[in-house]
Amino acid sequence: MTDVVNENAEVTVLLVDDNPQNLKVLYETLKDKGYRLLIANEGEKALDLAHRHHPEVILLDIMMPEMDGYEVCERLKADPNTADSAVVFLSALDDLQAKVKGFALGGADYISKPFQSQEVIARVKTHAQVIRLERELQARNRELQGDQTRILNAISEGIYGLDEDGIIEFANPAAALIMGCPAEDLIGKSFFALHFSTAADAEDNLPVMATCRQGVAEHQRDIRMLKADGTGFSAEYRAAPKLDDEELHGAVVVFRDITVELENEQALEDARAMVQEQRDQLAHTSRLSTMGEMAAGFAHEVNQPLTAITNYARVAKRIMAKEQPDPELLQQTLDKIEAQSHRASEIIRRIRRFMKKPATGKEVLSLPDLLEDTRQFAEVDMRNNEGGIDVWVEEQLPDVLADPIQVQQVALNLIRNALEATRSADSSVPVEVSASRCGIQCVRVEVRDYGVGVAEEAEDKLFHPFHTTKDDGMGIGLATCRSLIQAQGGEIGYQRPEEGAGACFWFTLPVTGVEGEPCAPEA
Repeated sequence: MTDVVNENAEVTVLLVDDNPQNLKVLYETLKDKGYRLLIANEGEKALDLAHRHHPEVILLDIMMPEMDGYEVCERLKADPNTADSAVVFLSALDDLQAKVKGFALGGADYISKPFQSQEVIARVKTHAQVIRLERELQARNRELQGDQTRILNAISEGIYGLDEDGIIEFANPAAALIMGCPAEDLIGKSFFALHFSTAADAEDNLPVMATCRQGVAEHQRDIRMLKADGTGFSAEYRAAPKLDDEELHGAVVVFRDITVELENEQALEDARAMVQEQRDQLAHTSRLSTMGEMAAGFAHEVNQPLTAITNYARVAKRIMAKEQPDPELLQQTLDKIEAQSHRASEIIRRIRRFMKKPATGKEVLSLPDLLEDTRQFAEVDMRNNEGGIDVWVEEQLPDVLADPIQVQQVALNLIRNALEATRSADSSVPVEVSASRCGIQCVRVEVRDYGVGVAEEAEDKLFHPFHTTKDDGMGIGLATCRSLIQAQGGEIGYQRPEEGAGACFWFTLPVTGVEGEPCAPEA
């Protein structure tokens, strides 16, 4: 599927997504902005359009069948015809590793789904300006290189033939033109006195002197030389010794006026600095956006243990209000309050440590112990939702390498969601939590409930930031879970149960000491 709009637009934007709805949203967002829009719904078509039309900006979806966005980007950057296009990745993947991979392949930016129209418009505009400026710079650079080639072909450099004392024996027309006097007026004059107002015996380190006297080749750039009228100019020269049977007879000097060239180089450097400044601004904007998303995720992460502390405190108050309080039950409840407070403290400590340096916080974990601890943490929700939790772990399940706080947060979030869904369906079937080996490299954890289930049209959006099916939800729980699991080298997803009502969420974690590709869902 291809479409072309506004043939006279100077800036071409290629939209690539296998989801027609996403393409429609992008198209409607940009159609009135004066761009020439191209549309492709899969990787091969995108590569063909990019090769034929050389778009300034490519909005590229990462998750596509057959050829994903990473491979498309890699092939775009490998093709000289499309290497300079700005690739802006589009994806619901919101973890740091996904972004780093995109930038490593040559991506210029990253926009998270669902799209925000103003963000899309602003980033396309900025990247289009940057690419157009870079192409203008490249064209100007090619023009300068062409000029230099034509100069060399036309022998426009000044050429002198000097004797061993630096006296000019030969001067070509270009030298006369540079000097602003007839060539015959240059013959017989001292090169050093003419161009530097200094006699050869007055200075030992003048340009070309070592060539004339010692036979040493020289090359210097941006040397101040004088013309016949005494005015100065910036010059580049090369000096080669004149040898006859290894006997030194002076030097041949090729020089040229590079005043204009230096001015052009400075202009190019100023333009490059402006491009870099715009890139830095884009990077800063991206960091601000990422930090905003992280802040929302951290707030949600800390809120769960705080909520648990509140619930356990209420339980403790009810126990104490009884005529004969159960000391053992009260002690257990207080212990759980302490455990949750330590958990909240650990989350905050880990956040602070993450902000100081890129520490992973991973360690060897026993999943049976971690899932049992998680089940105990979920007891308050289990009582509130009048439900149950059954945990099943495969025998001899290997340990995994992961961050215990983050994995427990994901498991607890999925269990709480399952309990709420079970209660909403007025079901009494317990939530099933299981852990089993998944191939050689991974362990798979599933949370299965028999509740209200997930609407088919909502399945693709479950892990999108700020998408929620709850009336009072923020829409960041599952999105945060995806970020946390992918940070461990695992994957997370949803599958519709083959039999019965309800929902089944799963995530994978890498087995300790097993090298290989990151964990992926079973084929």
